[in-house]
Amino acid sequence: MRIVFIHPDYRSGGAEIAGTWPPAWVAYLSGALKSAGYDDITFIDAMTNKMPEDELRRQLAELKPDVIGCTSITPSIYKAERALQIAKEEHPNAVTVLGGVHATFMYQQVLSEAPWIDTIVRGEGEEIVVNLVRAVDEGRWPSERSEIKGLAYRDDEQIVATPAAPTVKDLDGINPDWSILEWDKYMYIPLNCRVAIPNMARGCPFTCSFCSQWKFWRDYRIRDPKKVVDEIENLVTEHQVGFFILADEEPTINRKKFIAFCEELIARGLPDKVQWGINTRVTDVLRDEEYLALYRKAGLIHVSLGTEAAAQLKLDLFNKETTVAQNKKAVQLLREAGIVVEAQFIVGMENETRETLEETYRMARDWNPDLANWAMYTPWPFSSLFQELGDKVEIFDFEKYNFVTPIIKPEAMDRGELLDRVMHNYRRFYMQKAFFSYPWAGTGQRRRYLLGCLKAFLKAGFQRTFYDLGRVGYWGPQSRKKVNFDFDTSRKIAPAQMEDWQSAKEQAQARVLARKSENGKFEDIHPDPATAVKLCGGGPEASDAAFEQAVAAKVCGGGPEASDAVFEQAVAAKPCGGGPEASDEAFEQAVAAANAAEHDRERRDELRDAIKHQSRY
Repeated sequence: MRIVFIHPDYRSGGAEIAGTWPPAWVAYLSGALKSAGYDDITFIDAMTNKMPEDELRRQLAELKPDVIGCTSITPSIYKAERALQIAKEEHPNAVTVLGGVHATFMYQQVLSEAPWIDTIVRGEGEEIVVNLVRAVDEGRWPSERSEIKGLAYRDDEQIVATPAAPTVKDLDGINPDWSILEWDKYMYIPLNCRVAIPNMARGCPFTCSFCSQWKFWRDYRIRDPKKVVDEIENLVTEHQVGFFILADEEPTINRKKFIAFCEELIARGLPDKVQWGINTRVTDVLRDEEYLALYRKAGLIHVSLGTEAAAQLKLDLFNKETTVAQNKKAVQLLREAGIVVEAQFIVGMENETRETLEETYRMARDWNPDLANWAMYTPWPFSSLFQELGDKVEIFDFEKYNFVTPIIKPEAMDRGELLDRVMHNYRRFYMQKAFFSYPWAGTGQRRRYLLGCLKAFLKAGFQRTFYDLGRVGYWGPQSRKKVNFDFDTSRKIAPAQMEDWQSAKEQAQARVLARKSENGKFEDIHPDPATAVKLCGGGPEASDAAFEQAVAAKVCGGGPEASDAVFEQAVAAKPCGGGPEASDEAFEQAVAAANAAEHDRERRDELRDAIKHQSRY
């Protein structure tokens, strides 16, 4: 049984300007397959090797695989579909498999536009892929494919989705095969060293309306910190990794385990060998003020903060329980701890103006982060905001959904002007940093890191890869009216996907009506688990009381009376790898309640108002 994995050749001038990133997904899937006895696995990294189609075709022809797997996020979906089309042309009898967040939620769309894909893996893939490969190996494919949970496929003209597979409960039982990667090619430019992307946890208990990760991973689970450090120590020793980024959405959610992780790194002397970075929330930084020095001692050198927007109005829209003042305070605390801080701003909504863009720049200067990033609002087609935006979304060319292309056209400016004003912010911010900040930022690791970041920016700028400027033809303010984003306007939402969305909308509306009493308030009801609506396998819907209990226990922003012990029990117990006190059901009910809220603005607004009246931490 020969298996080939392909990482599609896609780049957009976003995160890749900082280096060449190792595709962690293939290490985790390969590790699961090898543990199950399937060790004839080859990985083709078409992105890192900038592989043309004819070379991909040649390698596939030589390998003669039985199963060909590929992954995709939304902007790389067409490259992934094309890679599997080439695979099917070369090996018609091989099973072509696509996974990743886009295919998980948009399987109706993908299978409509790419019928050469035999099946889609929905959700996290380690256990599903093993079951799929075993079925192929034992000759039970495709006759018994309906028995495998977590798949979607075409059955003649019908698109079928099997029941969702359970999430992987024992994350510590996964042994990623990092040796399958070409480590000499994965370099982090700021530190000129090899880079890795392990994870400490999966999922997120928060439900930001523009995000999809909490939907994809469903329940929040965290690994044993010592096991995570074992993996990092192996990456450092065996593969000479000098920098890693925790792939978690927010690794600091569980403070107790994050502190244990840092202490374990220190105990093993790893901060002398490897530095690292994370993404986290402003509220976690404020909560952990007394521990920031420990985090830095453990090697944490880069924190990217989801400040999202300068205007409080935007923060409210994006369901971020944070304020402008809190953002400024968090930046200050991180810098005082010697940690490089990056502020993330979302721009490009329909109400964007020259004035609001100028406001984000002024906020960036006032907060004084070391790095700032202005990302174009990208409405993931499987997020609640996408459907709420309605006809404001007029571009369905998903290849451009990459954080650097303006998908939404602001009412007060055209897309070319929007790009120009964003570049204006970048030029002013980094000009000031280059001449008056980075060279004088001390003599240690922090200064070297900042100068390395500047090098990465300059390199991408000179090569015209930053923000995809070369491709769209932007050369400065004089070219803003000539910018060509080259949208493929022939791309449309497939009828099958539209029907799926409409069905989900009607079900959500029916649930909302069922939950309303005569006086307009939501009733406390408990649907039969056998008939409860499940979102990508999510648990039964919870009552208002269950959700508010989760809020009070810090799941969604509880008050100061919620102790760490309560947090451990309510959030980080069995779903997160510990504690007999709390059951999986309690967490699943809380997450399912948030899922139900996603489908109805009125419901979500009520929950948001309840959250706002509580003091987070």
